[in-house]
Amino acid sequence: MKTKFFTIITTLVLVGGIASFTSAKTINNYNSGSTVLADMSKINKIEIRGNVELYVSAGTADQVKVYNRYYAETALVQNQNGVLRITSYKPEKLVVWVTANDLRAISAYDNAQVKSFGKLSAVELEVNLHNNATAKLNVDAFKANVNVNDRAKIDLAGTTTEYSLNHALSASVNNNNFAAVNFTDTLTDDAVKTETANEFAGL
Repeated sequence: MKTKFFTIITTLVLVGGIASFTSAKTINNYNSGSTVLADMSKINKIEIRGNVELYVSAGTADQVKVYNRYYAETALVQNQNGVLRITSYKPEKLVVWVTANDLRAISAYDNAQVKSFGKLSAVELEVNLHNNATAKLNVDAFKANVNVNDRAKIDLAGTTTEYSLNHALSASVNNNNFAAVNFTDTLTDDAVKTETANEFAGL
């Protein structure tokens, strides 16, 4: 995983200057081809939309790195009240690495991808996937709540004490490498909900 990640980093070359879409300062590192966004602290939730590839890791300090030049043109990276929002709809994938000290929730929409870099440690972690979003996470948590909607996919590994899974019939879930002491699995397919609602409506 580390080899693959660093290969991705070295192939993304920063051509022009990169400016933050928010008021946060940026620190350009042309040697590594990355831009570190300053003033991105106290991150406890991440929301990604569009053509975004997010790598997330646990650490003692919060940090956000952007790895390509398209960020300045169309992407939005904004931290507001602990919620880090990353959005990009360019054809070229926006690659971002976020390190967080107290991450509690991750939400992904559209075709966004999220992958953990190393083991993602948390007391309680909620993962919400929508549309065609995908996630590959290695989690070490006391409690994990995972919601996989639409045609989203998740590959989950690691351990937890309490594990709650809610997934649509059309979603894909691989938790063969994920161990939990207590586990609940709930099917939340929209078609099933609609059919049930129609049955009660006729009474």
